[in-house]
Amino acid sequence: MSPFLTACYNPSMSKAIPKHRIDHYKLEKRLASQLRSASRTERLVLYRKLYDELYSKVPSLKTNPRTVNESYLKATKRTLRPFLQKNITYLEIGAGNLATIRGISPLVKQAIAIDVSKEFATALGPIPKNCELIISDGISIPAPKNSVDLAYSTQLMEHLHPDDAKEQLRNVYTALKKGGRYILETPHRFNGPHDISKYFDDEATGFHLHEYTNRELRNLFRTTGFRKIYNLIGAKGYHLPCPTSVLIALESTLNIFPKSLRRALSKFLPVKILLGIKMIGVK
Repeated sequence: MSPFLTACYNPSMSKAIPKHRIDHYKLEKRLASQLRSASRTERLVLYRKLYDELYSKVPSLKTNPRTVNESYLKATKRTLRPFLQKNITYLEIGAGNLATIRGISPLVKQAIAIDVSKEFATALGPIPKNCELIISDGISIPAPKNSVDLAYSTQLMEHLHPDDAKEQLRNVYTALKKGGRYILETPHRFNGPHDISKYFDDEATGFHLHEYTNRELRNLFRTTGFRKIYNLIGAKGYHLPCPTSVLIALESTLNIFPKSLRRALSKFLPVKILLGIKMIGVK
């Protein structure tokens, strides 16, 4: 048991972290450990099974599939708008209730939504005419080879086993046309953890199976075959392109400091904005 969790059981600190959060942490950590140690074949079944168990035992985690965060959607559209054209095919991985893709579909020729749940994806009503919903195992990208101009995912890669994340990235690359782009958003490890373990541990031990740095992701993108890699920096959908090497240099500088100080610096708003990972790979 981590020292943080041990402290939570100290009566003098009982108000520091509520019992329901401790119970949530213990459950999620146990379930996540099953995923981390499972084989690839087992994980294809366990992803949905273990998340269903978590949601059934921690109902507060359930998000109403009919809920739409309008400010978030506006920011996402601002992020994607420079890459959208009327003649392109847009692919969204982990499309959820399709709220984003509904806003994007009028701006593109074809939209493809990939998710693991049809029920969740149709919660907001009929799917737009130029949108195709594909239900997958969460790793495969069942879109035709060389058919996608722009692919997008957010808050997804960190939930995958690292081996599955590599495989999914290869599958995205295969689906992209030459010159196609993949925009990937994921939280940065330096100012994490970003799952329930943030209250107890120094590293993610819950369903964020791996939180990344820009250096790690650039290496993954390069290994996969992306010929150009860069980042977007900014907030609320307003971004500027930035060489990934600049952000890796920032990571190297922060690595000089002790872990506790590095985390504190990484949570400082200007640094946090710079570290917020929005990486673009061009095939």
